[in-house]
Amino acid sequence: MNIRTLLLVASLATATVITPVLRAATEVIDQVAAIVDDDIIMASELRDRVAGMTENLQARGVKLPPEDTLIRETLDRLILESIQLQLGRRVGVRISDAQLNAAIERIASQNRMTMDQFRMALEQQGQSYAGMREQVRREMIIQGVQGGNVNRRVQISEQEVDNFLANEEGQKLTQPEYHIIHALLAVSPDASDAEIASAQTYVNNMVKRIHAGEPYNQAISSSAGQYTFTGGDLGWRKLDDLPSLFSDVAPGLAVGETADPIHSDNGFHLIYMAEKRGAEDMVAQTEVRHILIKPSEIMTDEQAGALVVELRVRAESGEDFAELAREYSEDIGSAQEGGELGWTSPGQMVPEFEKVMNNTAIDQISEPIRTQYGWHILQVQGRRKSDMTNEASRAKAMDYLHNRKYQEELDAWLQQIRDEAFVDIK
Repeated sequence: MNIRTLLLVASLATATVITPVLRAATEVIDQVAAIVDDDIIMASELRDRVAGMTENLQARGVKLPPEDTLIRETLDRLILESIQLQLGRRVGVRISDAQLNAAIERIASQNRMTMDQFRMALEQQGQSYAGMREQVRREMIIQGVQGGNVNRRVQISEQEVDNFLANEEGQKLTQPEYHIIHALLAVSPDASDAEIASAQTYVNNMVKRIHAGEPYNQAISSSAGQYTFTGGDLGWRKLDDLPSLFSDVAPGLAVGETADPIHSDNGFHLIYMAEKRGAEDMVAQTEVRHILIKPSEIMTDEQAGALVVELRVRAESGEDFAELAREYSEDIGSAQEGGELGWTSPGQMVPEFEKVMNNTAIDQISEPIRTQYGWHILQVQGRRKSDMTNEASRAKAMDYLHNRKYQEELDAWLQQIRDEAFVDIK
């Protein structure tokens, strides 16, 4: 595949494309194509972009529009890019070299190339790696400007989420998904009762072996002769997409479990639940409280750590943890509540805090912890498994509705900034 096509596919969610290096056969005197607020678009830039668009469309087998249409649409795109880049400069949007390097590495990875291979492919197409980096940086700035301006225009109400989850589209989206491995021991429709009974005995014995601990794949692959299984990986399927034969069985299977044999006109089926997602979402939660001491201009990091050690000794000696938190903790959100953080879910706390919290027994007080916020001690008050299925479904619905509204709001915002900009096309 042409490298420009690969770069277009890997674009960072903007309408721009990688600008090719101009390879004109004759020298052309440059001129201004358009003035856009405080910026200008040169005719050479427009020619380069039109050439790149033409090559990309041809590489993808897309019929080219009339030349004047292609030029007009390309110039409109360059004008919108210029407006957004100027907005980015005014609000201080910056892309660090580390962010840019990571983005380019993702593009190379998406094209199944190493960075060296990616550079070589660009050179073979006559493109500049430095020029490509600058174009990606521009795209990332535009993406940041769009996100900052459009996300705040997208508002999703709880009622909208309720309505979406109640309709067919929402129910389809939030259905559980199952990753099932299927094996069929085929039995001829003309088989005798004895042959069917023999096959059933064989399958039942195999299931007993699996339930006893033999790996499913190992048991299936060990079959031979007249008792050879066919079938394989069904991949991820929503409940409605499963064969009707399996839809009643799959929801009740735990991950790693093999169902009892299912008899059909084709023979005996074994299904193994490899993975599932979106079903009952039980999350391990921890109830915890803490005391936070922050280093400051009047308290060094060592002094803050020493104070936390002292408070831990006092709490372990019998002083009330909650009262110590109210008096000393500098976490404004929890201090007046005795340091209470409530029930926390995995990923909610910073890694250092969560690691110690997970390794602290109920009612015990942890060793001092240093995080980006300062020095902590914590006390675990309880642990539980909480069903977060409804919350997960609502979060999925919220993301879906946000993405759908985002594109609508993006189009409206782009039209708005285009209308408000000063544009003089030469």
